[in-house]
Amino acid sequence: MGDVAIVGIDCAFPGAAGVQAYWDLLMRGGDGIAPVPAQRWEARDFPAVGGSGGFIDDADVFDSDFFSVTPREAAAMDPHHRLLLPCAWRALEDSGRAPGDLAGTETGVFVGVMGGEWGRLTMSDLARVTPMLGSGSSAGMAANRISYHFNFTGPSLAVDTACSSSLVAVHLAAGSLLSGECDTALAGGVNIVLSPSLGMVYGQLGLAAADGRCKPFSADADGIGRSDGVGLVVLRRLADALADGQRIYAVLRGSAVNQDGRSNGVIAPNRWSQQRVLNSAYRRAGIAPDRVAFVEAHGTGTVLGDAIECAALGAVHAVPRDTPCAIGSVKGNLGHTEGAAGIAGLIKTALALHHRIVPASLFADRENPQLRLGERGLRLLKAPMRLPRGETLAGVSSFGMGGTNAHAVLGSAPRTPRGAGTDGARGRAARDAVGVFTVSADTPEALRRNLAAQADAVAGRPRGAAAALCRSSNLVKTGLPHRFAAAVRDTGELADALRRAAAPADTAAEQGRPWGRPAVAFLFTGQGSEYPGMTAGLHRESPLYRRHLAEADEALAPYLGESVRDLVLGGDERVHRPRFAQPALFAVGYALARTLTSLGVTPAGVLGHSLGEYAAAVTAGALGLEEAARLVARRGALTAELPAGGGMIATGTGPGELAGLLAAEPGTAVAALNGPSDTVVSGPLDALERITRQLTGRGVRVRRLPVTHAFHSPLMAPAAAGLRTETVRCAPPAVPLASTRHGRVLRHDLMDAGYWAGQIEEPVLMDTALAALVADVAPTHLIEIGPRGVLLQIAARGGRAPAVEYLHPAPGPAATGLELAEAVAALYRGGLDPQWEELYAPGHRGVEPLAPYVFSSARRSWDRESFVQPARPATVTVPDAPHPADGPGDGAGDGRDGDDPVLHAVVQAVAEVGGHPAERVVREARFYEDLGFDSVMIMQLKNQVEARLPRVGEVSVQEMLPALRSVGTLADFLSDVLMARSS
Repeated sequence: MGDVAIVGIDCAFPGAAGVQAYWDLLMRGGDGIAPVPAQRWEARDFPAVGGSGGFIDDADVFDSDFFSVTPREAAAMDPHHRLLLPCAWRALEDSGRAPGDLAGTETGVFVGVMGGEWGRLTMSDLARVTPMLGSGSSAGMAANRISYHFNFTGPSLAVDTACSSSLVAVHLAAGSLLSGECDTALAGGVNIVLSPSLGMVYGQLGLAAADGRCKPFSADADGIGRSDGVGLVVLRRLADALADGQRIYAVLRGSAVNQDGRSNGVIAPNRWSQQRVLNSAYRRAGIAPDRVAFVEAHGTGTVLGDAIECAALGAVHAVPRDTPCAIGSVKGNLGHTEGAAGIAGLIKTALALHHRIVPASLFADRENPQLRLGERGLRLLKAPMRLPRGETLAGVSSFGMGGTNAHAVLGSAPRTPRGAGTDGARGRAARDAVGVFTVSADTPEALRRNLAAQADAVAGRPRGAAAALCRSSNLVKTGLPHRFAAAVRDTGELADALRRAAAPADTAAEQGRPWGRPAVAFLFTGQGSEYPGMTAGLHRESPLYRRHLAEADEALAPYLGESVRDLVLGGDERVHRPRFAQPALFAVGYALARTLTSLGVTPAGVLGHSLGEYAAAVTAGALGLEEAARLVARRGALTAELPAGGGMIATGTGPGELAGLLAAEPGTAVAALNGPSDTVVSGPLDALERITRQLTGRGVRVRRLPVTHAFHSPLMAPAAAGLRTETVRCAPPAVPLASTRHGRVLRHDLMDAGYWAGQIEEPVLMDTALAALVADVAPTHLIEIGPRGVLLQIAARGGRAPAVEYLHPAPGPAATGLELAEAVAALYRGGLDPQWEELYAPGHRGVEPLAPYVFSSARRSWDRESFVQPARPATVTVPDAPHPADGPGDGAGDGRDGDDPVLHAVVQAVAEVGGHPAERVVREARFYEDLGFDSVMIMQLKNQVEARLPRVGEVSVQEMLPALRSVGTLADFLSDVLMARSS
């Protein structure tokens, strides 16, 4: 048998709501036994059953909105199903995956569940039978519910072999994985003690413990105490789990299932069958019994059951070995969780192997001497047992009342090599690395709830680097519509950011959900933004930026004869000279853009200001990197050959006011039209000085630009002539490119030699180009691509892009990797799903545990008196829609839809069928995504609508289907039908 890894766990048992709580309960030797809650039954009415057992707190809580289940359907659902859904979500999160990422995959679901008590309790009154009860009461639907709500298309089956059901489910899931039927499997079981009926059976058979407690292998053992429980594990083939870098709790080395056959009674245990299933499991695992360090036994605490199990264990394990095989049973802590008993033992064993310590077995202090454990090579764990280094093997047994036996062999997880340590500056950089921590939820309230939970969890960790924790959150906590993201370096910063966002007064959590991907436009900065050491901080912290800057450096090296990267990062003052400034800015622009696109930020459009158009053209696919590098190097060399004496000034006025001044100064020209009152002038320095004095005297803002030549003026004619002779390999832009030469979006135009020659001497039409870009792609975000903030300030002054978020991943000399991470965080909040792995160095790609998702506890679905109220036709009188000749009438609603009686009728019908509060059924609510409707409910809705709107007449489901996008679209459709039939 091949190896299968346990990569995710979630569970809830009496006194232990969650994996960590379960482990804490086991390690402290606690138990979850308590009096029978009045919600289940009145204990005094059933004295033969006893007054205690193991009960999960809040077993009636279900976040139906999260799973798009209507309140009425939730009330009809078997509570076993309701417990399984959130458990499945949390187990998948624990495996290091966002559950939504597995939608549409052949993930398998295997659930052990014993009996169908909910169906017996709810379906016996035939007058109350409904379609929802029919589907909600089937034990077979336990697995199907998970597959349906998570959109899994692999094998999905419920297993009922009584008390061994959940371990048999794990066995079947492992077989499905190893056969290639699925690549990921959820396996486990669930049990809820809904009524005293089975307890009465145990009592009549003499198997019920008087105090409701299982006391396995104890001299005080007197029977079974029944308990609730739910647990699921996520399984993957070991090779796949290792390849994907998942955390592995333990490895399933082999398992076996058999049957007692015809023995001394259908519900009596069979020693020989138990021996055979152990030997079969060890054979399939390829091990000898003497290698098994401990066995999590079935251990019900019945006199006969314990004696038979110990005899079987002894027959297999009484072999020469260094130490006896340790045994114990979690039923001493929990009671007998029946359909979930096997998974309770399996999870305990996996956690013991993971933590390398086996908890003591409760009630072991009074070991039953009649079991003769010592002479059988066994010892009952009276204290926790530390596990030695290296591989440890353990067994897990689970035996069904009807004779189906299961045994599984688990091994400790294989050791994986750790990344090489770092020291010095590299080590400090690793500790200070920035990451983006993400949290998502289905509603704003749920987001706050989960932010608070994550804040508490992070605050409980030692303060340290946060990058690996952030990366884990990106893999797990990103699949839901309402989003939070914060760029941080350490866990202290992260805890503070989470607390601030969770606070009621924080506005960040009130921004709502993104309804689509962001439309991002890249703005590439031109010459004048360069400075020595630009982007050095980002280069130091971002491996991705380092890689792409190296690509640009390699492309430019043949034309420059030296490394532009070294010049940029080394603080070389030559970066201000045109020969080097232009290639340096191109390299930085290219590397920044490629860094963003590698992170999944695909621009909807690009714009380059002057020199910035070269990197913009590469990003848009109009030029290749090598071709653009050659042209930029040539442009820089041609510019360097021009005589000195030219310059540029930025003025706070329009070209109209400048016209007279420019006419009086030959050689000057408008170089850039950045906005209505934002004009750049080029020309000889002495002429610019005279223009500056006159404008300053008029109160106009003027600023000298840090450039060496009069770009975009007639003085650039010699350089333009040189570019015009080049042969340029180019293509039409694949992404909308707003040309600042032409002031429009290029679609089929070629950026050939003529384009680049005109571009260097003609004015930059920034204002009209930006207006064209905004009109064409309607950006939600503008990102400046350059080493200093210039273009975003121009855009803000010009007012061409209102209600757009501005981002800059490298905004100046103080920039580090933090600004890049902040830009990615903002885009994630805006609807982008980044390529998160690219943000992190390999050393930060480990797996860190995160607090599980916290579901809403506001809605409870349990009524032990009547269990569910069926949907019945409305008895209230609702006014028909008015005849077109009539007035709107009165009494048609509650003020929200009172002026639209058709909408009011639809709202009331939806509320009746789904069990929703009427105030939740708003016009925009979608039937399937928001209200949890299915095909059965649509049929019921059709009947309700026809009853409430008799003048509409009969409407077929086929006619209604196109209108079932939302409550409002259905109301509009029915209004149109009413109008047509009335006329």
